[in-house]
Amino acid sequence: MVWRQLLLVACFSAAVLLCMLQEGTSASVGTGQGAGQEAQDGVEQKIFIQESDASNFLKKRGKRSPKSRDEVNAENRQKLRADELRREYHEEQRNEFENFVEEQNDEQEERNREAIEQWRQWHYDGLYPSYLYNRHHI
Repeated sequence: MVWRQLLLVACFSAAVLLCMLQEGTSASVGTGQGAGQEAQDGVEQKIFIQESDASNFLKKRGKRSPKSRDEVNAENRQKLRADELRREYHEEQRNEFENFVEEQNDEQEERNREAIEQWRQWHYDGLYPSYLYNRHHI
């Protein structure tokens, strides 16, 4: 029962608010037909296109009729732009992967160099250069 009363109050307040807003907008719009009307006509001319252009714009082309040069050019521009974006994306991905692989290889080379250096220090026999590398087999 309480929710019905709340719904009724909400609807009534919405109706009152809409009435107040409608009165406010009608009061804010002047009744003068002078320079304001001419300025509004100028704005309408800037915003809206001619009726013939509008009807041509909204007219649907048949499936078998040839495309206009403007349509073909617009489609080609869209395709070229999509190709360019795809190429840039794949180039960026390839560069990131190449950088990743290069870092991995550098780390592996560093680990190998350190392991070899440790092996040489461990097996060093006090002679320089070490005896292991200067053996002369008979």
